[in-house]
Amino acid sequence: MTETEVRPPHSQGPPAGPNIIAADDPRYEGMRRGYNQRHVAEVDYVVVPTSTEDVVDAVNRAVAQGKRITVRSGGHGFEGSASDDGGVLLDMSEMNELDYDPSRRAFALQPGVLVSDMYRTLYKRWGVTLPAGEGTEVGIGGHFTGGGFGPLSRRYGSTVDFMVAVEVVTVDESGQAKVIVATNDQNDPHHDLWWAHTGGGGGNFGVLTRCWVRSPGADSADPRELLPRAPTKWRSGMVAWPWDKMTEKDFVRIARNVGTWFENNSADGSPGANIMAFMYATEKAGGILSVGAMVDDDIPGGQELIDGYFDAVCEGVEVEPVMRTSEMTSQWLYFFTFPNRGDPGDMDKRRFKLKAAYLRKGYTEEQIAAAYRHLEAEDGQALQYILIGYGGHVNTVAPEATAIAQRDSILKAAFIAAWSNPDEDEFHLRNVRAMYHDVYAETGGVPVPNEYNDGSYINYPDRDLADPELNNSGVAWSTLYYKDNYPRLQRVKKAYDPRNEFHHPLSIELPD
Repeated sequence: MTETEVRPPHSQGPPAGPNIIAADDPRYEGMRRGYNQRHVAEVDYVVVPTSTEDVVDAVNRAVAQGKRITVRSGGHGFEGSASDDGGVLLDMSEMNELDYDPSRRAFALQPGVLVSDMYRTLYKRWGVTLPAGEGTEVGIGGHFTGGGFGPLSRRYGSTVDFMVAVEVVTVDESGQAKVIVATNDQNDPHHDLWWAHTGGGGGNFGVLTRCWVRSPGADSADPRELLPRAPTKWRSGMVAWPWDKMTEKDFVRIARNVGTWFENNSADGSPGANIMAFMYATEKAGGILSVGAMVDDDIPGGQELIDGYFDAVCEGVEVEPVMRTSEMTSQWLYFFTFPNRGDPGDMDKRRFKLKAAYLRKGYTEEQIAAAYRHLEAEDGQALQYILIGYGGHVNTVAPEATAIAQRDSILKAAFIAAWSNPDEDEFHLRNVRAMYHDVYAETGGVPVPNEYNDGSYINYPDRDLADPELNNSGVAWSTLYYKDNYPRLQRVKKAYDPRNEFHHPLSIELPD
C-alpha cells in the first residue's frame, strides 16, 4: 500500500477546515482538560479536526509554526502526555465514525470512537464485538495502539491482534505531512508502520486517523462473520471481606490464591480462559476487599467456572466473607456501555496516579505483605491495589509479531491513588510510589523482566519509570515497556518521524 491522499469514505461534501480553539475562546478552558486533572494542557491552541484532510492541514500549520504536536482521542491519558510543554493539541473526539468497509472486508474506526460507542454500534448493527476495555469513555485511538485489553481478552486476545491496517498522518524530513495507509501484509512497504501501532503507544509516529479491524484468519463477505460474536447476557460475581477484620495472613493468602489460580488456569482454550477475574483492594478505610469474576453467560458452565475460582481464592482464608454471589446477570450491551463504570474519584476533580506491571507468576508472599502494610496504614488514604486477569489467547501470539512484547504474562497489576484536592498531590504521590517500590524492592523498585515480572503496560503510562531516583534498577523505562521490540520501534520512528515532531515524556526515542 502506498502513500495516499484519499478522503475518508464517509465524509460528506468539501472539508470545512479544522476548528481552532485558542486561549481567548470561551471553550478553551474546558477543551484543555482530560481525565486526570493533575495534567491540564498548557497549549497555544486546540484543534478539533473532523477529517483526515483537517489533520493534514493542522499538522502542516503546526510544523510551519515550529509548535509541538500532541494528540488526544478520548482524553483518558493517565499521565497527561497530550498536554505538557505547549504547542498544539489535536483533539480527535469528533472523528468518531465506525462503519464496515467492504473493500477491506474489515470494520473501519476513527480514533475518536469511544469504547462504549464501539460496543454499541458493533452489537446493534452486526452482533459482533472486540476484546476491548471497560473504560466506556476511552477513545480507541490510544486504547488500540497501546495494546488495549479487557474482559474478553483471555478468550479472544488483545485488540491489536485484530488490527489489519492503519491510516496515519506523518511528517517527512522536509516537514510536510503525508497520509499513509499501512497494513499487516508482509509485502506492504509500510508494514513496519502498521506493526508499530500494534502496541507501540499513541503519539509516537504521527496522528492515527483510522484503523481497520478483523478477526485473524477471517475471510468472508459477511461482516457478521468478521469479528467475534458478542455475548447476549453477561454473568458476574463477587466475594467480599470486611477490612476491619482482615489480617495480614489472610490478605496474603487471598492474593496468593489469586496468583496461583491464574498460574494454573491461563492456557489458551482452557475452561478458565473463558472468564475474566480480578482482585480489588482499597486502603483499609475503604471498608471492603473483593475478588470478582465475569463470563459470557452463553458459555455452558460459566457459573461453575466462577464458583470454582471463588472456591480456590477462599481456600485457607479464616476471615468470613460478608458476601459471595455468582448469580448477577445482565444484558451484555448494558453492562459494557454503562457510563463511567469503575472509574475512581470524582469526575470533575479527579487527580490520579497509576503504576502498573505485567506478572508472569503471582506475587510472592513477601510482595503481597508489602502491599498490605501500605493499604492497612493510617496514612494509606486513597490507595488501591488491583490484580487483573490476563493471558489465555493473548499469549498465543509471538512477542515480535506485534509491538506488544509481553506475551506470556497471566496478570496485570495496578497500584492506584485517586483524590480530589490539589493540595494533597505530594502526599498521595509519595504513598503510591512507596507501595510500588516496596513491592518491587528486590528489582530496584520496578518490575524488571525476569521469571516473575514482565515490565509494564504503556497504556498505563508512568513517568516515574524514567526517573532514576524512583527506578533504581538500572533498566531503562523503554525496556520495561517494550523489551526487545524497542530497537525496531526506534527504527520506525526514524523512518516516519525523523524530525521527532511527535514526542512526549515516554515517547519512542530516535536511535543514536
